[in-house]
Formats: sequence, C-alpha cells, structure tokens
Amino acid sequence: MVVESPAKARSIQKMLGPGYEVRASLGHVADLPERELGVDAERDFAPTYEVKKDKKPVVEALRQAAKGKRLLIATDPDREGEAIGWHVARLLGRDPGEPLRVEFHEITPKVVRQAVERPRPIDQNLVDAQQARRVLDRLLGYNLSPLLSLEFRKRALSAGRVQSVALRLLVEREEEIEAFQREEYWTLEGVFALGQDKALAASLHEVEGKRLWTGQGEKEGKLHLAHEAQAKALAEEARGRAYRVVQVETKERRKSPPPPFTTSTLQQAASSRLGYTAARTMRIAQRLYEGVDLPEGTVGLITYMRTDSVRVSPEALQAAREVVQKLFGPEYLPEGPRVYRNRKEGVQDAHEAIRPTDVRRTPEGVRRYLSEEEYRLYDLIWRRFIASQMRDALYEQTVVLLQDEGAKPRFTFRASGSVLRFEGYLKAWGRGDEGGGPQEGQEGEAEPPLPPVAEGARAEPVEVRAQQRFTEPPPRYTDATLVKTMEELSIGRPSTYAPTLETLEKRGYAVRKGRTLLPTPLGRQVTRYLKERFPQVVAYEFTARMEDRLDQVEEGKAPWPQVVWEFYEPFLGELSQVPKKTCPRCGRPLELKVSRYGQFLGCTGYPECTYTEPLERKKEAEPIGEACPKCGKPLVRKEGRYGSFIACSGYPECDYTRDDGEPTGHACPKCGGQVLKKRSRRGKPYYKCENNACDFLSFYPLLDRTCPSCGWPLVGKGEGACMNPACPAHDPKLIPSPKASTRAASRSEPPGASASKGGRRSRGRAASASSRGVPAPTGAKARGQGASPPKPPRDWEELRPFLNELALEERRAVEALALGEPLAPEGARLAQRALFKLRMRKGRAKKEAVAP
Repeated sequence: MVVESPAKARSIQKMLGPGYEVRASLGHVADLPERELGVDAERDFAPTYEVKKDKKPVVEALRQAAKGKRLLIATDPDREGEAIGWHVARLLGRDPGEPLRVEFHEITPKVVRQAVERPRPIDQNLVDAQQARRVLDRLLGYNLSPLLSLEFRKRALSAGRVQSVALRLLVEREEEIEAFQREEYWTLEGVFALGQDKALAASLHEVEGKRLWTGQGEKEGKLHLAHEAQAKALAEEARGRAYRVVQVETKERRKSPPPPFTTSTLQQAASSRLGYTAARTMRIAQRLYEGVDLPEGTVGLITYMRTDSVRVSPEALQAAREVVQKLFGPEYLPEGPRVYRNRKEGVQDAHEAIRPTDVRRTPEGVRRYLSEEEYRLYDLIWRRFIASQMRDALYEQTVVLLQDEGAKPRFTFRASGSVLRFEGYLKAWGRGDEGGGPQEGQEGEAEPPLPPVAEGARAEPVEVRAQQRFTEPPPRYTDATLVKTMEELSIGRPSTYAPTLETLEKRGYAVRKGRTLLPTPLGRQVTRYLKERFPQVVAYEFTARMEDRLDQVEEGKAPWPQVVWEFYEPFLGELSQVPKKTCPRCGRPLELKVSRYGQFLGCTGYPECTYTEPLERKKEAEPIGEACPKCGKPLVRKEGRYGSFIACSGYPECDYTRDDGEPTGHACPKCGGQVLKKRSRRGKPYYKCENNACDFLSFYPLLDRTCPSCGWPLVGKGEGACMNPACPAHDPKLIPSPKASTRAASRSEPPGASASKGGRRSRGRAASASSRGVPAPTGAKARGQGASPPKPPRDWEELRPFLNELALEERRAVEALALGEPLAPEGARLAQRALFKLRMRKGRAKKEAVAP
C-alpha cells in the first residue's frame, strides 16, 4: 500500500498488520519539468511529466517493494491525492483502471479495513481536474513570473491565479485604509434616576423622530452631530427636561450553534481563538489526521482536514448526541440530530466536515498523548462538533425607550440589555470572551442586564453628556478574515488557502504585523503592474469561474483541455500587448535565463548575439546626511548581500559601518547605542543594536517600562519580561539560540566590515554563550558530543525511503532528530547510528540503480 506521508504509513501499518507493507510516496513523485514549460499547447495542452529529482530513490524503492505483490494506493482523498495515485500507478507499471485505489476519510482500524476490502479504479475525472489546474497554473506562472523579474529586476518573483488575487485583496484593503477620511460625530449618553436608588444608562436615539447617526450606515435622513458646540447645546437642552418610560419590550432571542468545521472555518477559528496561522493550523491538523499513538493503538483523531462540506455521517451524529447527554445532561440535547447544509453552491460533498473520528475521545482523555498545540486544536475541533449537536442558547433581551414629557416629545433615549437564560451550545463552545474575536457561531459578550423598569415610570436625568467619536477605517486582514473573504469570493479551494498565504510571505509580497497581514511595497508594485497589464488574471471572477469549471471537469461534464483553453486564450491576448525589453546590440527581445550562478538577462539571438546583463541592478550609495564618527566624511546607505547598511563614503581608507534599520528610540542596555528594528529574510522583525561590535539581540520589541530589579528595558513577551541574564527576574528563553543569533547577525553583516565572516560567526557564538553566563566552548570540547545537540540531516528527504529498514527505536530517534526535537544522550547516539545506516543504504541503492 502506498500512502503520502511516513506518519500515515506507520499508523496504517500497525492497523493492517504483517500481511501488508505500507510505504510513503512523500507527496508528489512526478510533476512538470522544473526548467521547461512541459506543456504542448498545440496538442491539447498535453503535459510532459518527469520524476522529481529528489523522488527518484523513492520511486525506485516503491518499484522494488511492489514487485510480485498486489498494489493498493491510499493517497489523500482529494484531487491532488488522486493525481499522485495516478502517477504512482503509471510509474510502477500498473493500469490505473484496475481496482487499486483505496479511499478513506478517517484513519481508524475499522474504516481502513473496510476501505481495503473495497478498492476502486483511479477516478480519471479527478485526475483531469487536477491536471487542468496544474497545466493552467504552469502556463500562467511560466509566462508571468519571468515578466515580473524582468520588470522589477529582482529574483524569485512569482505570480499565480490564486496568489495574485489574494495579494490584490491585501493591497486594495491597505489602499482603502490609507484613503479613509476620518469623520467626527457626537453621541449623547444619559443617566436617569428611576427612584428607589435605581439608575438607567441610555443613549440618545431620536430627536423629533429623526434617528441619530452613530457612525454606521447612510447618513441621509439622520441627524448628524458633527460639531462639539451643536452636541453640547443639545445635551444642555435634554438635561433640562423631565422624562417618562414610554415602552418596555422584552423578547426571547435564540442563538443557534455553528456547523462543524470546514477547512476555511477551522483556519478562521484557530486564527481567532488560538492565534495560529493558516499554515500552522493545517500542519497540526495533518498530524491529528494521520495518527497518534494511544493505548489502544495508533489512530487518527480527526477526519480529513481539507473539505468545504458540513455534512456529517448519521453514525457520528448519534455518537455526538450520546456524548452530549452523558457530559452535559438531557436538557442540552435537541429533540433530533441537527443536520447542516452548505449555503453556498458548488461545494464538493465528497468529504464529511472536520470532526473527531470518535467523539467519545475527549480532549482531556487524550491530552497526555498530544503536544500542547495538538491538544489545543483537537479541543477546538471536538468542542465545535459537540456544540453543533446541542440546543440553542437563549437570551432575554429588554429594550427601554424614554421620552420627555412635553406635549410633543422632542428627545427619545434608548437602553438595551440582555440576560443569558440558557447556555445551550455555549456550554461546550464557549462565549466570545474565551475566543479571539467574533466569528461565525461565536456569540459576543451579552449586554449588561437592565434594572426592573415599569412602563409609565418617571425618569429624572441625572447626567446627559456629549461624547466625541470618529469613524474607523476597515480593519486589515488577518489569516482568518482573508481566508473567509477568499472563500466568499470562491478564490481557491480548501487545499490552497494555507499555501497561498505562505507564498505571499515567502516572496516578500506581504509581512505580518501581529496577527494582521500587510502588503509590502514590492507587493503593491506587483499588484499595480498585474492590474494594468493582466486585468483578467487578477480579476476576482476569473479565479472563481475557473474553480467552477474545474468542478465540472471533476463531474465529467467538461473536457479539461477545453477548460484550459477558455482561460488561456484571453491571457495570451493580454500577454501579446506587453512591450518587450530589447537587446541594445541587436534589437532582439531579452529573456530571463538561468545559469549555475543564478538568473540573468540574455539576448534571444544567442549564440549570434552574446549580450547579457545582471538581473538585479546594483543600487547607488545614498547619502544619509550624517558625518562618519571615525573620520568625518559623509555616511552613505549601501546595499549588501544581506540588505542595506550604513558605511563611510571614504571606504576602504575608513572601514566604519553600522546596521541600518528603523530606529526604535530605545538605547541598547549593553553599550548605549541605538536599538534598531530589522527584518529577517522571511519578514520576521527582530531588534538589534546598531553597533556591530555589540551582541544585543531580541526577537521581542522593547517596552517603555524598565525592569524594577535591574533597570534594563522590558521586552514585549506576556506582560513584560527581562532579558538581562544577570537579573533574578530573567527569563532564559528570551536569549536567542546561538544558531538564531548568528543567522540574524550574518544577515546584517555588511560587505567590507572589518571582521571576516568566520570571525563574525565566532564572535556571535561567543557572545551568545557569554549572554547566558557560560564561557564559549573552544577546542576539542566544542567539537565533542556534549557541545551541542546533533543537527537535523540535510539529506533527510533522500534518506526517508529507507526508514522501514531500521529498528523501531532507531527509526523513532532519527525522526525526532529530523523534526528538531530535543534528544537525550542515549537518543542522540541512536539517531547518529541510524543516520549512518541510512546513508550506507542510500549509497547501496545508488549503486544498484546504475548496475547493468
């Protein structure tokens, strides 16, 4: 049996026993060529597939293992998994039309054994839908990405059907925020005495029947208090009148539970409640799906995590009802099971919603077998599923209206409050204060209850005051809100949300600020260029329409080459209008080329014309208006390998340099220099002293408060933490590891600095060691086994196909090493021994592959 991941292989191997050999393909084994288009547009977009370089040993190992045996393919139950299975079948010489495909949506012994008994052929419609997506994305990306690199003279730029539209959302939201004109408005807040020491807080609702505008919705027909004088005059007038309660309305309000999770809503809830990014959420969910070692054996705790359906099997519904009755009582159980339907059309209903495989496994019951992040996500999934089968929450909402007692009332004040009468599903799912912000199915705080009020009662104004307010711009996107918007606009599918957000960060198009996503200047430029030159590609409806057509291919209603042509033809029209950059020697177009030294621009007339030029133009040194403290010459900003830095214009006579970054206004607690805010290659902020000789480094921002024990500035971890290793209040986790410290230092190291690379790294290690209060290791001791834990192997992907040949203890140790987990000395020795065996086996496999 071939599955995708080693963790899944181990889980299923234990369930099926010795009669089966379960191997992992480690994801895709074949794809379009790396450096060629690989698509023949003249022959119905026929793709050319080749085995990926790093997967050749994997494929060879699978061939050897499958010789003379029955083959089952149990890749993930979606389009991508079907396509991987199709490639595996072809590469192993099997007919995809044979019954060899096994599909299951939860990894439990019962479901896996049932699936093995009912194999089916590879579904060619699913394969074709994935093939159409891959081919169109290759056609667009292969043509657009070089254009972007040519236009912006920068390496590693990319564009895509989904990522470019997601970037457009970020850019347009930021433009909305920048263009937003803050508008002033005033409200009137009153406090009224009702007698017997009762007071009622109420807000001005209407003036002579005209509703007061409170910053939302249309202003037309409403009273807009735009100035302080107008508001205070109205407050003075309202304060001098007598009032009476004219209406008390009490009604019951029901709040229904949300449906079980889909991929989108899981990512939204994990972002809001747990602060997890979409990518982190999916990585944890993958582990929960693939299997966890429990006393009763290895079992997947949740169903398949890439789905847009809210459907749940009848057996799971019945199990949930039994758990609700047992844990919460019969009063929380509705009369019948709740059945949810997708509101949106075009939803693929092949998978169930994301739910626990066995709802009787409570989060607390399995906590000891899970990491903290696995426990928290499983707890979220379990509670959501349980809550979906519980009764409505019941609120009693009261609205009170007060009017002045004149013959023709002028002022109407309104007060509202609510009381939670029955928790219902909130008992399991929790209230808004336990989450991270309002979201689907999450009730905010109940309004404060009102005191008992009788209709007709007199109310004396104790205070009426004017409150100044301002309209707020739209909020920036977070992972949760961006995924929600993408889903609403039908941009992408469940499997694409997390990779899309990761790509935006990786390409430098977006950065994170807390939980929010901001487009970078490069992201804005790319979006502006694509909107101008390729308006159809970044149009929201283009991607949405494409997803609908792919669904039709999956259902067998449309041939995939026709669908690709529908979207490729208009793209070709836009591409033909883009002006070409020409060779200054012969006038032929320039193109992006790749050599062993990287990307460059070359003439398409090669070899007749050999003109080339570097892709990235070197920026000229920019004066910053400061004098060098060493020699007095002007300082300039230069671009180096690791970004910008400040240097003396008199180099090489004067070698003064310092880091360049955003000043934070804080003085370095070690040397008194200025602390700068810098960003790593991945866009993560860190804080470093501007003096290269100083080793102060923090991954948390410095606060305005100082440590009461030692006077160092506190950093923003929790409510404030001290980084001073000599302080009794110091948190050792705040000191960056030697590896992280060296990496951050090397990124800020300018060319021409006085120290060599090796010297800089040595100082980085020594500084990190001294900041912990221990001497830096030297000589044989530094190289010995106790100096540092063994590092994860760089050739791990090439070694993984041979894991099954190791003893169980060795396999666990080397997998823990590859994941970067801390190892005890005995575990480290086991891991090193296992690595040696794996590399020997890899060498033998290479020799066998080339043997005649």
